[in-house]
Amino acid sequence: MAQDQWTLDADKFYEARLQKMLALRARGIEPYSEKFVPSHRSEEVVQRFAELEGTIVTVSGRLMSVRTHGRATFADIQDQSGRLQVYARADMLGQDAYELFCELDIGDIVGVSGRVFKTKKGQITVEIESFRLLTKSLRPLPEKWHGLKDVDVRYRQRYVDLIVNAQVRDTFLRRSLIIRAVRRYLDERGFYEFETPVMQTVAGGATARPFITHHNALDMDLFLRIATELHLKRLIVGGFEKVYEIGRIFRNEGISTKHNPEFTSLELYQAYADYNDMMEITENLIAFCAKEVLGTTKITYQGEEIDLTPPWPRIRLVDAIRERSGIDIRADIPDDRAAAYICSRLGINIDKTITKGTLIDKLLEVYVEPNLVQPVFLIDYPVEVSPLAKRIPHDPQFTYRFEAFISRREVANAFTELNDPLDQRERFLQQVGEREKGDDEAHVMDEDFITALEYGMPPTGGLGIGIDRLVMLLTDSPSIRDVILFPTMRPKA
Repeated sequence: MAQDQWTLDADKFYEARLQKMLALRARGIEPYSEKFVPSHRSEEVVQRFAELEGTIVTVSGRLMSVRTHGRATFADIQDQSGRLQVYARADMLGQDAYELFCELDIGDIVGVSGRVFKTKKGQITVEIESFRLLTKSLRPLPEKWHGLKDVDVRYRQRYVDLIVNAQVRDTFLRRSLIIRAVRRYLDERGFYEFETPVMQTVAGGATARPFITHHNALDMDLFLRIATELHLKRLIVGGFEKVYEIGRIFRNEGISTKHNPEFTSLELYQAYADYNDMMEITENLIAFCAKEVLGTTKITYQGEEIDLTPPWPRIRLVDAIRERSGIDIRADIPDDRAAAYICSRLGINIDKTITKGTLIDKLLEVYVEPNLVQPVFLIDYPVEVSPLAKRIPHDPQFTYRFEAFISRREVANAFTELNDPLDQRERFLQQVGEREKGDDEAHVMDEDFITALEYGMPPTGGLGIGIDRLVMLLTDSPSIRDVILFPTMRPKA
């Protein structure tokens, strides 16, 4: 059936299957069984056929196809590892049991036991000697020739997407392996993983609009975190020297192929390090993940060959913007007034208050990012767009900050962290001024964080990597929604 027909007829199929389920129960057959322990997974039966041929195995999975030929039926069952053909005969099962097997619907979950053999066509198969209905499926799966292709339905009903699209299952298995590889890389290098608050009284650590919630018992508003940075740096103040967190971040921003309001971020901080150390960690960590999950550091993303092999080039941001746009951000944008003039001259539209900082971000987005296919570090960002990064002593209008780009999008952001409490206060006050001008994404004042810095934070390097964008890269996925199991969606009426 076509995709729209599958959706429209869902209620009709549901009613028919519901009646079938009730009839089974009336016959004393429980359609929602208890524990079932398979001896092998589907993939294992296929891979170990030489030693399993002729032996009895027990497997379980979801019926994905059924082909009946007189008194014999072939079916495919699917578990997490893959699909396996099973074979039912009336003279083996008995007529009643065979008829029951033939009554099963595609989507039902069964457990079977039987002998492993290979058909005349060479397909590895389990001949069923006994079976049990484990779960009755009340809703039909999309017909195999059309599959589940409607993007909106796929995202809303990810559970169906995972059942019928093997590539989707593989993407999310790889996501799990990537995160496992990230943890192993950091753990083996002496980092410790910590958890920091998701609900915070101050939404800090990034320039973004937060989500607001309310705590009834305390009768106070709280913010869902927009970063883990400021709490992790408090741990550096407290004496931990290598810390990280892989956690969910929430930003009240638009939705696109690169943005979801809820996403996963890795942030790590290392005492007595700087942004050069963070560059080495970034390129080596991403290359390590690619090698672990894909077996190579040379990948293809959306048709383009990309080489993740370290080291990656380092290019100063001021040089990249000047080369691509003709604008020297040092000489041509001394203040917000000059920024507004350049916006007018270039016909650039900025949907919030035009400042020196917002223009620099826009120049990067419009002129530079579209050309950054191979891995590269853009380094030394202006202080206006880097409120938490340490100034370069001999060039104090710029900071020790970099962003890493691959395939035209940012995948990492890092600083030599600002640990001067007086400078940090001044930066926060400047950001407060930006908020008063109308920039509701500017950083807020965080007095407790400044107090923490006043106790003394050692020289520190900090790094943030977007896990979702890393997964997109290593699974060749064009949209962030393809790598988030349950992306944010507007509810259907």
